[in-house]
Amino acid sequence: MLIDALNWLQNLSVRNALFAFAFYYPLLMAWLWIIGGIWFYLRRELRRPALPQFDQTARGCSILIPCYNEEQHVTDTIRFALATRYPNIEVIVINDGSTDQTEQIVEALAKQDARIRIVHLTNNQGKAFALRAGALVSKYEYLVCIDGDALLHPYTVHWMMDHLLSGPRVGAVTGNPRIINRSSLLGKIQVGEFSSIIGLIKRAQRTYGRIFTVSGAIAGFRKTALHRVGYWSENIVTEDIDISWRLQLDHWDIRYEAQALCYLYMPETLKGLWSQRLRWAQGGVEVLLKYGKALFHWKARRFWGVAFEYLLSVGWSYAMLIIFMLYFTGLVVDLPESWYVASILPQVYGLFLGVTCLVQFFISLWMDRRYDQGRILRNYIWVIWYPLLYWILSMLTTVVALPKALLKRSKKRARWESPDRGISV
Repeated sequence: MLIDALNWLQNLSVRNALFAFAFYYPLLMAWLWIIGGIWFYLRRELRRPALPQFDQTARGCSILIPCYNEEQHVTDTIRFALATRYPNIEVIVINDGSTDQTEQIVEALAKQDARIRIVHLTNNQGKAFALRAGALVSKYEYLVCIDGDALLHPYTVHWMMDHLLSGPRVGAVTGNPRIINRSSLLGKIQVGEFSSIIGLIKRAQRTYGRIFTVSGAIAGFRKTALHRVGYWSENIVTEDIDISWRLQLDHWDIRYEAQALCYLYMPETLKGLWSQRLRWAQGGVEVLLKYGKALFHWKARRFWGVAFEYLLSVGWSYAMLIIFMLYFTGLVVDLPESWYVASILPQVYGLFLGVTCLVQFFISLWMDRRYDQGRILRNYIWVIWYPLLYWILSMLTTVVALPKALLKRSKKRARWESPDRGISV
């Protein structure tokens, strides 16, 4: 048997090795996510727990809303935050040097409700700085942080506070973002993505030990935990990934709560989608470079699976790039047999991977049906196009993000720009 294995390795061509990795990595991860997601669902969601009850003596919660040039959505965001049913809240709006009418809008709203507090930053300092400023002036130990265009479900704070109050080592809770804008193909595919990909992955990661990142659009935090790790990093392009890693490497627990709903807008143009996913990819590489040494400690062992999977995802992107390059090079140059790629169209193995994806999409959409008004089939029709578009997008953004992160020299604050909020209809 050993001789057979050695002969197989000797005969393994570069092309076959690349194809094997490109096929088996997503196949293995899909089934790990399915199994982990099902386990989480059976243990924590199947028997839906009763809504946590809080009265006027409940511990307070500060809702932080950092915003930059959000005049179009900030009114709705603040009103939805104020409409939360949790009995003891304050809403802190951090206006991060907006150049539109955001300042005037939030000032007018603050005069109508005493629960609104405003922090004005003269110049744009970035989301991480804005969140830290809001946390430092907050009255309460527990924070719920949302984006400037996000709409809180009335009971989201209930579910988050239930976790944060359940134990002293719970440092953060990540919620369940849902997409509002569905007027384009990109928007509709993203509805399916958040329902069938992101939610399933967070369920599985929670089952296996650690969560790669909280949602930047909706997350709850214990201020003591944030203070211990130094709050959000101001020079990382994705402050949500960075704070997730630092909290968990400091042995704080991060929970996932599917019933902590938050509705938000997502990019519906290729340019906006590219900018968003490139930022996500670069942020992942930056935190891996920043905290890579810490992962070698035995105390960080529960984080090894998440970090290793991310390393594999980066390797998969470059493997796919090389396959594409070999194919197109082979069209104009004679390559050795071991390097020649005859076709990039799905073969039998591609069909098997496609079937696995369809199974994954259906299972995860079924789990999330209660959070999307039971639209399983409608979302399923659009999400089946996800691999065609988003796998290529993920590959390209990762390939670009790695050298961009490696060559990054500046330690300046990661300031934000007004993102693509979708197509107005």
